[in-house]
Amino acid sequence: MRFAAIADIHGNAAALKAVLADIAAQGIATSDIVNLGDCLSGPLEAGGTADILVPLGLLTVRGNHDRYLIEHAAGDMHEWEADAFGQLSPQHLDWLRTLPFDAVFRDVAYLCHARPQDDGTYWLDQVTPEGNVVLRDRQEIEAWAEGIEQPLILCGHTHLPRAARLADGRLIVNPGSVGCPAYDDDTPVYHKVEAGSPLASYAILEETPVGWSVSFRLVPYDHMTQSQLAGRNRRPTWAAGLATGRLD
Repeated sequence: MRFAAIADIHGNAAALKAVLADIAAQGIATSDIVNLGDCLSGPLEAGGTADILVPLGLLTVRGNHDRYLIEHAAGDMHEWEADAFGQLSPQHLDWLRTLPFDAVFRDVAYLCHARPQDDGTYWLDQVTPEGNVVLRDRQEIEAWAEGIEQPLILCGHTHLPRAARLADGRLIVNPGSVGCPAYDDDTPVYHKVEAGSPLASYAILEETPVGWSVSFRLVPYDHMTQSQLAGRNRRPTWAAGLATGRLD
């Protein structure tokens, strides 16, 4: 079996188109793509992204930012959702409402956005009191995987490509972000998450006789056009991250 995992598109339609084209070039069908959520929020092209995603019918789980778009009142939304909301049709929002918290793909992969039972906590990474993003302790990673029977566990949320093998041989994979390579956050303390490159990220998972292989693919696209769009929309942090994959 061979399939692709995407995550954290965040309204970047140009990056999504490039990733979908690259997936097709690898010989992977649309029916063999899973989407780990956070599809539309951000200052880019939320409506255009939804117009691409909804007809594809990908197995998609709900991210925390997907949830915010349908749970928060329009006047109470954070800036990422406020930027996107006005571009979305009632049909787009109805699609978000259909997304499950988690799912299983073909009995081999458990899918969630962040971690089981919580769409807002980093699974493979943690933030130190000094604001550094580092690999989470093995015991916590494994504790949150209890009860999951599938050999593959897929999550997103941190926007960083990463894989962690559990003691029992299961593999947790974060494919990185299609459309937002760098951001900052103040929870639990202020920190930056930076991929270090503006390339669009996704992963290919392939079953082999000795276990699952993971190929992280970083795809070039016209990222500066998206950076300039973020700048015109008065989101300088987004503009910096899209330009370089860094915030400085």
